[in-house]
Amino acid sequence: MTRRVYLDWNATAPLRPEARAAMIAAMDAVGNPSSVHAEGRAAKGILERARGQVAAALGAASADIVFTSGATEAAALACGGRGLACAEVEHDAVRSWCDQTLAVDGAGRIAVPDPACAAVQLANSETGIVQDLPDALAVTDATQAFGKQPFAFDWSGAQAALVSAHKVGGPKGVGALALRQGTEIEAQIRGGGQEMGRRSGTENLIGIAGFGAAAEAAARELANGVWDRVANLRNILEEALASAELETIFVGKESHRLPNTSLIVAPGWKGETQVMAMDLAGFAVSAGSACSSGKVRESNVLRAMGYTPEQAGQALRISLGPDTTQDDVTRFAETWIAQRRRQRARAA
Repeated sequence: MTRRVYLDWNATAPLRPEARAAMIAAMDAVGNPSSVHAEGRAAKGILERARGQVAAALGAASADIVFTSGATEAAALACGGRGLACAEVEHDAVRSWCDQTLAVDGAGRIAVPDPACAAVQLANSETGIVQDLPDALAVTDATQAFGKQPFAFDWSGAQAALVSAHKVGGPKGVGALALRQGTEIEAQIRGGGQEMGRRSGTENLIGIAGFGAAAEAAARELANGVWDRVANLRNILEEALASAELETIFVGKESHRLPNTSLIVAPGWKGETQVMAMDLAGFAVSAGSACSSGKVRESNVLRAMGYTPEQAGQALRISLGPDTTQDDVTRFAETWIAQRRRQRARAA
């Protein structure tokens, strides 16, 4: 039986062995990190070590890091009640908190007239398009870019940044908000005052330990040029698909993109149908951002960039990772091209 090929790294990255080992070790920590006895101090040590690991990977100070249940909660903490502006291409976790809409051009670039009152993603989860962040930006969603391209919160100029563990090979259900010292936000979860009063509730020590280990490993990969190899594989994939001359549109190809992301539009072939066909053929891909319903929907990102409703429903996202091989992308290209030709023959 041919092994399945996972090409949906932007939805979630496989759990890293370093993260698994750190989580298993943290399971033996009996104490509560807020307790002052020896067991509590041991748990606190695990918590603060992970905080330092995430901070170092994000280019922030340990005191800047607030652990949350994920980037969605971090977005609520950073954006809630602030009346921010953002573009239609933002992830729903951010866009749902914004009161004003920013313009987007056909290349997916965001115009930001007042950065101090805006939330701007560092990289789009569907297209992979990377933004140039303006100075003094209120919030940036660094979730997709974290670990895939150089970024340092310290020099970004943003007042707050969101990240998630499972995008870098950590566990699901853990994230962090990097918050510049002196920035005022209102706590969404109140109680015992954990996380410097920003997010109450006993910390998810096991998940946080896994997050720290994953962040450290991701930073090491980035420094060692792993994602340059991934970018080369993405280019091989796109060249193979383009050579088939099947009217394929490569979204954002001329823009600065994440090294692993390719969003293609196949006129006349629904994204949902593409996903199912490739799944049956042994490839895990998606039609855009993963949503809670598990349903494929028309891409609001493509609509904001000026694509037609039909084109927005004909998109397929292929996102690679450090474990992806050249054989994986070659097999995918060959399979997709064969499926596409069959689809076109049926439609003729």
